[in-house]
Amino acid sequence: MNDEIHVYCMPGMAANSKIFEHIRLPKPYVIHLLDWINPKQNESLQSYASRFCEKITYNNPVLIGVSFGGIIVQEMSRIISCEKVVIISSVKSYKEFPIHILLGRKSKAYKYFPTQWVDKTEDFIGFVFGPALRKRMKLHKYYLSVRDKNYLDWALHHFFQWDREEADPEVIHIHGSLDALIPVFNLKNYISVPGGTHALILIKAPWLNQHLPDLISK
Repeated sequence: MNDEIHVYCMPGMAANSKIFEHIRLPKPYVIHLLDWINPKQNESLQSYASRFCEKITYNNPVLIGVSFGGIIVQEMSRIISCEKVVIISSVKSYKEFPIHILLGRKSKAYKYFPTQWVDKTEDFIGFVFGPALRKRMKLHKYYLSVRDKNYLDWALHHFFQWDREEADPEVIHIHGSLDALIPVFNLKNYISVPGGTHALILIKAPWLNQHLPDLISK
């Protein structure tokens, strides 16, 4: 139908599209779920985003990205025309990263992390969803199923080394007030969700279901 609005959802690093299973949008919105693909050897972020654009089968879509997925959809929006871009628990430029990520960016210490995380699920889950949620291991193993080492090495590098300097003022940025991985201190022009953590997409789905339609339609 011509009046349908197609919404493509990109999960966070190592997460699968099941993180969106509690998101419900009314008509005319139609949700399409994206899942990570393996990067090519030494593939640039722009090339990777371009390959994802090939999965967009409707014109002028709404793109929603969580965490590193938020970075991906912003890169996609440079390639294809989008009705709206919504990022959740993410950043609009590297300048919004907190100090611990900026330090990791400079030192490149993240290069030593992936192999350890692949073997130590608890540490990996603590990074992606926050240390407070390590206790809910079984639940988060369900969502964090993308464990390929080459993918993780590639994703961590491009997360820490994202080179976007200036934020796009048109991007809708939703962020939890209690996000420990990306605290709100350096963020600008975002919508705060009280009590939301880096797992906002999971624990605040009712808030998103209530507010996303109005935010997208503005």
